[in-house]
Amino acid sequence: MIDDDGFRANVGIILSNCDGEVFWGKRIGQTSWQFPQGGIDEGETPLEAMFRELHEETGLREKHVEVVGSTQDWLRYRLPNKMVRRCNNGKVCIGQKQRWFLLKLTCDDSSVDLEACDVPEFDGWRWVNYWLPAKEVVYFKRRVYERALQELAPLTLIGHPSTIDSDDEDSREVG
Repeated sequence: MIDDDGFRANVGIILSNCDGEVFWGKRIGQTSWQFPQGGIDEGETPLEAMFRELHEETGLREKHVEVVGSTQDWLRYRLPNKMVRRCNNGKVCIGQKQRWFLLKLTCDDSSVDLEACDVPEFDGWRWVNYWLPAKEVVYFKRRVYERALQELAPLTLIGHPSTIDSDDEDSREVG
């Protein structure tokens, strides 16, 4: 679903563990990392899309997580010009508008299955410091990541980014 301004409706997922770390997925066949995210299908609510995307990208189901909260408004980012595209319906997609969800994993992380779908999104993942993704995600998504993490941080037990050591050595690869 692309709105009249050219932004595709999308959900973003911040999946946290009991230690306050967040899931960080390595995009398949690439060197870039990101949170799970994906488009909202016609007739689907953001919550329904979030659970669908969660399963498609991590293999997790609703029973494996607790929804802690979501961003109040849509957060938007523009795509670089070389990534702007025309969709099948003829509309031009210039970026994404995202509703972000903060989830807490309520099961063992061995339930994560990156190959739960026919076309996997990630080929590796790790738990990282809550604030690390805002520094490491591709440049055009950084501001949205910062805003989502800041808005949802009060729902977690983590500190403000200014209290985090910039030398992040406490990420651990899992998959």
